Amino acid sequence: MWRPLARRALLYRRTSLPRKLHLPVNLQVANRPPPLTHESASRLSFFSSTYHFHQNPRFFSSDSAESRDDLPPEPLISEDNETTGGFDFSGLNESGGFEDEDSIFDGATETPDVNHGFGELFGESVAFGENMDSAEEGVGLVEENDAENVESLLSLLQSSDVVHGSIIPHLERMNLTLDNDLVMKVLQTPCVSGENLIGFFRWVLKKWRFKLTSEVLNELVRSICTRNRRREVYALWDLINEVAEKEKGVVSSECLNEVIAELSKLGKGKAAFEVFNKFEEFGCASNADTYYLTIEALCKRSFYNWAWSVCEKMLTADKLPDAGKVGKIISYLCKGGMGKDAHLVYLYAKDKKINLPRSCMNIVVSSLCRLEKTNKETYEEINKELDRETVSSALEMLGEYSAEDRKYAIKPYSSVIKKLCWIEDVERAKKLLLEMIEFGPPPGNSAFNFVINGLTKSENMEEALSMMKLMESRGLRPDVYTYCVIMSGLVKAGEMDEACKIFDEAKKKHSKLTPVAYHTLIRGFCRLEQFDKAVNLLGEMRQHGVQPQHDEYNKLIKSLCFKALDWETAEKLHEDMNANGIVLNGRTKALIAAVKDLQEVAGAETAETTASA
Repeated sequence: MWRPLARRALLYRRTSLPRKLHLPVNLQVANRPPPLTHESASRLSFFSSTYHFHQNPRFFSSDSAESRDDLPPEPLISEDNETTGGFDFSGLNESGGFEDEDSIFDGATETPDVNHGFGELFGESVAFGENMDSAEEGVGLVEENDAENVESLLSLLQSSDVVHGSIIPHLERMNLTLDNDLVMKVLQTPCVSGENLIGFFRWVLKKWRFKLTSEVLNELVRSICTRNRRREVYALWDLINEVAEKEKGVVSSECLNEVIAELSKLGKGKAAFEVFNKFEEFGCASNADTYYLTIEALCKRSFYNWAWSVCEKMLTADKLPDAGKVGKIISYLCKGGMGKDAHLVYLYAKDKKINLPRSCMNIVVSSLCRLEKTNKETYEEINKELDRETVSSALEMLGEYSAEDRKYAIKPYSSVIKKLCWIEDVERAKKLLLEMIEFGPPPGNSAFNFVINGLTKSENMEEALSMMKLMESRGLRPDVYTYCVIMSGLVKAGEMDEACKIFDEAKKKHSKLTPVAYHTLIRGFCRLEQFDKAVNLLGEMRQHGVQPQHDEYNKLIKSLCFKALDWETAEKLHEDMNANGIVLNGRTKALIAAVKDLQEVAGAETAETTASA
């Protein structure tokens, strides 16, 4: 390796150097060279600007204490060896090497200008490995971070007084060797704010020596996402976008799932959906956790339509999570009123042999049987044909219950009966009720009441009364609602005597009735123009601890005015209302006054006619 150097020295000697050059007085050779410093080892120059050599481990023996007294005191370059370019090659052996390599460069480290190498002498630099026979002949040391510098770095990052943006100059002044070990140590250090972590990470990414890996980025994401701070998570997401643009393959699915989970905790459904939509762009594969976390984040903010779009992609990709998470997805959809979509997820999980919990089935059945309400703004009619399809799906699911599960499925069975009665399919509801009696689960008051109400609406009072008797035979006591429904059906049918019998039975079995029971009978008596019984029933309400409401008074007063023209009784009822703190509406007041005036005018006319006759 010395021959190219010798040739270049000879060429330079012939063109530029004076004929005589002696060793300067201030550059004397020391007996023992000092140890090789980090700074001098990192430079790859072999000569100083004053014709001295840097120490090279390749040319030195391991014995640093060897005597250097054999160096001649004469000038380094004399006239006699000018033809060799100022170098004495008398020590060469037959193979072209130095016989005593240690004696050639003795004292080179003692030169006052060690930072100027051979490259500066000849006007060009010598790079690492240049003119070397192999890579093993290069010179260099592995740099290690000083423990004090590392502690200073951690103290700086842990400080809360560092303002955003001012941390970079402090980092630049530290002599740090950036590697994965140092970065991982910083990321795993406690009590470092997320703002400082992201600032440090951005500074590290600008250094050409540092190679970012997925493990390091994942550790950063875990460190930030454990703090539950919205501002830091948003800054992290911006950083991930920048990394994904510059470094392909570094952003992983695990990393993005962590971000979605954290955004879900913070209640940021839209941001989580944005991260989900970036998977394909970043070259990341969505897994089962990706779909579940995104659906959960969206449903927490009631973005059920977006959640269903994610569900469709999940089903298309055939990446369903475990049974517990599928059950939660179904529950989220049912909560958002998307029972049909939840039923599709249920059927898909069933085909994949995923054993869903019983509670999941109950939720789907109840959601399919949810009653639709008319939109008061658009007055859109309810599509009962579509409801018949959904209730049919619910009936099919009831058939999948095992004998053991049926014992605890009273609520889903009752919801199906209620839906059947609502769509006026009372026969199927009655049939399902009888199946419950025979095979279970045992029906309760609600199931019987739904069927009895459906039968009374269809004016089938005989079956309604028989169903109430069946209810009593099973040890169930008809509640006030049951009696009110039966009474209402009998009143509509004009059977007031039977209605009064049911009313008397209700008073015996229940110490206190509701105003609805009295209102039903008052309405029936007014229809038959039996106003005395209606007024007496109004007084009976107070005796049984039931306070008459505005509706009872208003209905009776109108009937008295329109049908009986009895404004006096109506006026007494008005006074009774005022005494009980009930305010009568203005239209009914005007009606009483109008009937009174009309009666007075009619009476005056009658008196005049009688007098003239």
